[in-house]
Amino acid sequence: MNYRAGLDRSQTLLFPERLEDYISPENPVRFLDAFVASQDLKSLGFTKAQCADTGRPAYDPAMLLKLYLYGYLHRIRSSRLLEAECHRNVEVLWLTGQQAPDHKTIADFRKDNARPFQAMHRQFRLLCHQLDLFGAQLVGLDGTKLAAVNSKDANFNEKKLRELIQRSDAQLAEYLATLDAADAAEPAQRSLSRADLEAKIAALRDKRDWHAELLAQLDGDQTQISVSDPEARRMRTGQGSVVGYNAQAVVDHKNKLIAADDVTNEETDLQQLSGMAKEAKANLNTDKLDVVADTGYCTTAQVAQCQEHNITPYVPKADTSANTAQGLFGKSRFTYDPQKDVYVCPAGSPLTYRFSTDEKGRQLRYYRASDCKHCALRKQCTRNKANRTITREQDEALMEAMAARVAAHPEKIKLRKQLCEHPFGTLKRFFGYTYFLVKGLVKVRAEWSLMTLAYNLKRVLNLVSFDKLMAAVAMQVPQTA
Repeated sequence: MNYRAGLDRSQTLLFPERLEDYISPENPVRFLDAFVASQDLKSLGFTKAQCADTGRPAYDPAMLLKLYLYGYLHRIRSSRLLEAECHRNVEVLWLTGQQAPDHKTIADFRKDNARPFQAMHRQFRLLCHQLDLFGAQLVGLDGTKLAAVNSKDANFNEKKLRELIQRSDAQLAEYLATLDAADAAEPAQRSLSRADLEAKIAALRDKRDWHAELLAQLDGDQTQISVSDPEARRMRTGQGSVVGYNAQAVVDHKNKLIAADDVTNEETDLQQLSGMAKEAKANLNTDKLDVVADTGYCTTAQVAQCQEHNITPYVPKADTSANTAQGLFGKSRFTYDPQKDVYVCPAGSPLTYRFSTDEKGRQLRYYRASDCKHCALRKQCTRNKANRTITREQDEALMEAMAARVAAHPEKIKLRKQLCEHPFGTLKRFFGYTYFLVKGLVKVRAEWSLMTLAYNLKRVLNLVSFDKLMAAVAMQVPQTA
């Protein structure tokens, strides 16, 4: 048969004597090696970055850092899988100098260097600045839910715990009744022995007591408990719910590079706008910045904080008026006149200022109409017997100005999905990063930073020629004494 013949497995081979010969001149691992070598790991906070004079020599943190960067770039996150790569992957053999740390050493390095990993991503962003890859004018902000190391069965709220306790009480009563019946029955007629029933009752009581302890830990601030990862929370998603974290990313418009990243265990994005935008502005080293986000980020306080830092938000405001939901005139149908400090209703009548209140930190001014009873549009406006009332927040003028900006620049709002969904799609579909491997917010933030750094690395390796990348890294090599 005229097939191509493979190499005879019993044939003696003369392999090249240098491992260097197996790595092509433009292999990305050469960039990873040079990039890590250009950093001062001690100043970035990596443990054991300064070698001790005595004792058994530790693994160089630079080698372990290269291993992790390679792993996350190639969708290999598990410490055991990284350990296996150290024995069989020629690129990893070259990158580590044929060192093969065990999986615990690899895992401990990620655990002990949570914050330095985030600092390393900031250093890579500096390199991106040097290569002029950031536009630093317009960014998009969005969040995505990633699963934690905590199943839904190991997450409890008050309702679930009370139902479990109630179910245990009913089952205990059933077991106790069975136990009494077993005592009265002949031994041959018993389906379970007394010892078996007592064991089941004891196990059920232990479980009930545990659920009661968890219920006692809940209070006004803590509404749910996660057993495996105490900081994980159950969150709603478009596909149901997940016990996990809310991962945030700010994406620059020019090359869709991630300019800032963070993780929170808050289900909503209401408190994320200003903090993420300020971090992106600092990372991009710009004096002013435009940020687009969806309605989930829209709060008056967050918008005000953005503008205090020369950040211009473009966030559509959702119409949450109860009247709109009932098919009546919502607040958006009323026009505010700043000169007269009145609202004008759809019928043309004024709603004048009446009083102010402080409700949960929000300064609210109340405006009320004077004669809704005889208005021809009353049935379309309100179902209350009293005159129609409108509230106005202290900084609501900022929201009105933002609404005008959004209406004037719809093209920026359309860009939001293109900016944010691109990285999330790549991270979840290509890399497969839909869950975290570590526990706790500090470590989860570090892993999210590693994930987003892997995304940025992949983008830059596709955007910039290898020679240009290596030349830029060479300019970052720290000076030696």
